[in-house]
Amino acid sequence: MSDGASPLSCAIRKITGSAITAALLAASPASSSPQPRQSAPQEEAAAQAPLRAEASATARLERLFARDQAEMLGLDPLGAIQQGKPVSASAFRMLFTPRLAAEHRAANARTLAELEAIAPDQLDAERQISRAVLEDAKRAEQALLTPEALAISEVQPFHHFGGFHVSYPEISSPGSGIALDSAQDYALLIARHRALPEVFDQAIARFREGMNRGVTAPRLTVDNMIAQIDGLLAQPVERSPFFAAARRFPDSIPAAERVRLRREIFNVTRREIYPAYRELRHFLADEYRKAARETVGLSALPGGAALYRALVRANTTLDLDPDEVHELGLAEVARIQREMDEVKRKLGFAGPLRGFFDHIRSDPRFHPRTEQELAEGYRQVGRKVDALAPRYFLHLPRTPLQIQPYPPYRAKFEAGGSYAQGSPDGHQPGTFFFNTYDLKSRFLTGIATLYLHEAAPGHHFQISLAQENTSLPDFQRFGGNTAYIEGWALYAETLGYEMGLYKDPMAHWGTLDDEMLRAMRLVVDTGLHTRGWSRDQAVDYMLANSGMGRSDAEAEVDRYIVIPGQALSYKIGALTIQRLRAEAQAALGPRFDIRQFHDQVLGSGALPMKVLEAKVHGWIASTRAAR
Repeated sequence: MSDGASPLSCAIRKITGSAITAALLAASPASSSPQPRQSAPQEEAAAQAPLRAEASATARLERLFARDQAEMLGLDPLGAIQQGKPVSASAFRMLFTPRLAAEHRAANARTLAELEAIAPDQLDAERQISRAVLEDAKRAEQALLTPEALAISEVQPFHHFGGFHVSYPEISSPGSGIALDSAQDYALLIARHRALPEVFDQAIARFREGMNRGVTAPRLTVDNMIAQIDGLLAQPVERSPFFAAARRFPDSIPAAERVRLRREIFNVTRREIYPAYRELRHFLADEYRKAARETVGLSALPGGAALYRALVRANTTLDLDPDEVHELGLAEVARIQREMDEVKRKLGFAGPLRGFFDHIRSDPRFHPRTEQELAEGYRQVGRKVDALAPRYFLHLPRTPLQIQPYPPYRAKFEAGGSYAQGSPDGHQPGTFFFNTYDLKSRFLTGIATLYLHEAAPGHHFQISLAQENTSLPDFQRFGGNTAYIEGWALYAETLGYEMGLYKDPMAHWGTLDDEMLRAMRLVVDTGLHTRGWSRDQAVDYMLANSGMGRSDAEAEVDRYIVIPGQALSYKIGALTIQRLRAEAQAALGPRFDIRQFHDQVLGSGALPMKVLEAKVHGWIASTRAAR
């Protein structure tokens, strides 16, 4: 990629403005009555008027983008830190306060009002997309900022799956996107560390508010959080993630300054951070756990059903009926099982599918013997994907990608793998994490499909290409919806067929098993939150319909319990992208170029499903029209 404007922006410009206007948003209707003949000066003025209107509307929209982005970063200190922005201790102290929620709601209302005042048909194609993306995000956000929704979400300020108590250590460490380039950056980090006890106190106050109203987290979630805190506190200060910033300094910081900063980081970790975590643990174990609920689904809480619908909309970007999603999941599970039945025969197993699930859980040939074997498996797939990627993509990320296991304190509570984004400038690599906890429950069969999803060309390509595309507004570079983000990653798994990565029946089984996981999520997530399923019922369903190990099934279900609706996004998004590709191939025939299609999907950041559909349809139309 050149040093100039990102070529990804070209993907947007290929779509005509009229196509986007027609597909995305209703354009203003033309008058059907005859118009009087204008003089030449009048005709010239009339011709210039739309250009002036477009320039004015674009300028207003750009100002709105900038203001909204600044407000959102101010209301999301953790997101700002991950983007390498300077975040003061006073901004950090806003976390978990009623004031933060109120300001967020007011900012949302201002942005929506300003958006409604900007006519879409006065914008060019790029900004019509951007306007539609922002409006969709703000509408979904608005539904989650109602007093009724906040009455449930705000009094459960964090949980075991990526909650603040585990994410803060990560974003305080080099390699997470945090800016640690100067002594001033270190001063901000230390000031935030000193503010951590106050932030935890505010979170505890919200937990207590929920206790008083009978709205609490599930007890199993509380137990998981306690265990995570125990894992953090068991580490000596010098080996903790909080001290990681003191283990390596940039060259710009003199040696004497490093000694001082290292001492301050050690002291603040020992005197402020660890005591704050001990106090949080004491509250959770000795006070909150007694009030925590035995139920796990949102439907067990007052207003939970309505909140779940809003979360489904926010995560899928579509208005979906949970009952229909449940039925779709059952149909997908049945389809994948038919394919699994064929592959198990190729693997030499003649018994029933359920018996094969049990067989692969215990047969050593399906499991790694060492962490090194698992790591090398992922690296081998990575090398193959690197060689094949130019056949499928016009543009590749500049951001490097690294492969490493989860830290021990996280591994027990994580799924088989995940991705942590690199820094926007590419200096910090993206990281594909894989899980080595309970090694006998990990599968060699899933190596290829997990790498395609979490690393390349899944999350690493999508997130890095968006961040690197400076022609996009920041909310498109750094934001996104899970239907697109996870839908793309699941779609990326299917490219393994074309890349020849699933010719081996073991790898073929692995990708079907992973696809089954995403299909089961449609059933289990809706079952937990709308049909009163218990944790055990959900785990049993997953074990009965896939070859996943019990540790993975339990971690998955515990995740669905605390982030309702998110698990639906994978299949809903992937099915949308697969449908759009099939439509493009049918419409374009031999003129279909997979690289161009992927450029259309990836070239504008994470799009809501209806906006993505309109964009791809516009590209199909313009390609067919070009001769």
